[in-house]
Amino acid sequence: MKGLAGLAIAAVLAFAPVAHADIKALEEGAKKEGELTWYVAHYTSEGAEDLGRGFTEMYGVKVNVVRTTAQVAYQRLLQDLKNNQTICDVFSSTDVGHYVRLATEGRFEKYVPETENKILPTFRNFDPAGFYHTTSAGLVVLTYNSTKVKAEEAPKKWQDLLDIKWKGKVSTGHPGFSGYVGTWVLTMKNLYGWSYFDNLEKNKPQIGRSINDTVTALNAGERQVAAGADGSTLFSASRGNPLAVSYPTDGSVLIIAPSAIMKGTKHSNAARLFMEYLYSIEAAKINAKHFAIPLRPEVPSPPGAKPISEIKTIRPTVADIDKGIPEVIEQWRDTFGN
Repeated sequence: MKGLAGLAIAAVLAFAPVAHADIKALEEGAKKEGELTWYVAHYTSEGAEDLGRGFTEMYGVKVNVVRTTAQVAYQRLLQDLKNNQTICDVFSSTDVGHYVRLATEGRFEKYVPETENKILPTFRNFDPAGFYHTTSAGLVVLTYNSTKVKAEEAPKKWQDLLDIKWKGKVSTGHPGFSGYVGTWVLTMKNLYGWSYFDNLEKNKPQIGRSINDTVTALNAGERQVAAGADGSTLFSASRGNPLAVSYPTDGSVLIIAPSAIMKGTKHSNAARLFMEYLYSIEAAKINAKHFAIPLRPEVPSPPGAKPISEIKTIRPTVADIDKGIPEVIEQWRDTFGN
């Protein structure tokens, strides 16, 4: 009965009127509120802080940036909810399953940014009910240390990571922490079965937490190849580090990462204005600076990054992610022991 009640609530909410914005009124209200708190897993810490700073410079409203991995952000939010605390105003996870569950429980404010029609069509209307919206996109690709691995010898497809020559030389993140990694693991399982990871375990990968830990491992020379994020890898390379990416011939894993406003937020104007800001040209430029995929068509891909239109991409469905990531986290722990 509890489950049916939850579904009934979700159905009612789905057909509730969608809130839109009077931007000027939002600005005035946000300045009175003075701040908002953002739980975010989408970017590196530096990228998230840059976006928060950009909002503050534009509107004079402080952003309390709480940047963690997706699963840590989610557990923190659940603990807040359990304690009847409203700390987070805008929630930005890289695990789409979090949004499915939280929306079903009625945890989000229904809000559609006025600027949604200005982003690339691929990323619009991610949640037709209007509770959560794509605010970041990136890829999981093959990455490598370019001083230790020549381009012609670098992995070209995902199964190349299973080659014995990479034993002790592979780096990954952990699906129990990272939404990027969870989506990648689920995609590999869908393509090749769990035997892919049974075989990867034989190559004794170094397993971090965040997918961005692969950048650290490659830069330090602790590992030579990785399943890494294109954005953080290319950003590090742009700073002179010996890193490169290889777009897998069997498909780069596309990560579509939404954001949502928490129901009962104490800073509703600031939260709504922040959602508008995340679709702005200014935010897209900051994302491009950090080698994330810019959502606005006016902003080009950064130097060294392929435009998304030129890349073969693959991704699980939202339903697959919602059901599948919790399952692969347990399978991962059984296989890798952590």
